[in-house]
Amino acid sequence: MAKNNLNIIFENEDFVAIDKPSGLLTIPDRAQTEKSLKEMLAEKYGNIYTVHRLDKDTSGLVLFAKNVTTHQFLSQLFEERKIEKYYLGIVIGMPTDASGKIDAPIAEHPINKGMMTIHRNGKPSLTSYEVLDSNKHFSMLSFQLHTGRTHQIRVHCKNMGHPLACDDLYGDGKPILLSSIKKKFKLSKNDEEERPMISRLALHSYKLIFKNNKGERIEITAEAPKQFRALMAQLKKIN
Repeated sequence: MAKNNLNIIFENEDFVAIDKPSGLLTIPDRAQTEKSLKEMLAEKYGNIYTVHRLDKDTSGLVLFAKNVTTHQFLSQLFEERKIEKYYLGIVIGMPTDASGKIDAPIAEHPINKGMMTIHRNGKPSLTSYEVLDSNKHFSMLSFQLHTGRTHQIRVHCKNMGHPLACDDLYGDGKPILLSSIKKKFKLSKNDEEERPMISRLALHSYKLIFKNNKGERIEITAEAPKQFRALMAQLKKIN
């Protein structure tokens, strides 16, 4: 998806759900050196209200309200943890357990600014996970966030011993190259160098479930990025 095209997943008179690409800011940062998703939406809708946000490098579902009433309603749902939030992630290696919970408090890193860490005096943080597809090299997991701490899934994955792929803060940050997995890898004739299968943070917000102000159940889904699906398909061929 080009950054100037809005991938609208769901829309009504009260709010809009966007599938945000990796590398795009949800809202303007202090430097304001690049355009944010909110600014793009403002050009389309005029008044638009931030409900929650995703890290720049995380892709997937973001909700924006179209009016003050909906903004207050949705913001309160997030604050009171009445919205079910699900993510997909590619982690390095294969977790021992097919599913589980990571219950580990998170605090700001005492030395490295902008990083978070597990600390006994941190804020309570709970993540559930389920292994969807696994391989000795990489596995695809579904995560449910029960709390909403900064970098929560990234920190919890590191703590589990299986950091997210291409995570330059909590993992090795290396792109995923097929040549590092496939023994008899050959470049295609038209390529001078190998293109990474995934070079972005391998984390995607794929599902939100909540009840609207009329008590109706709303479930919004943004499918897994093509890169995630292509990688897992390649790994099946190798094994």
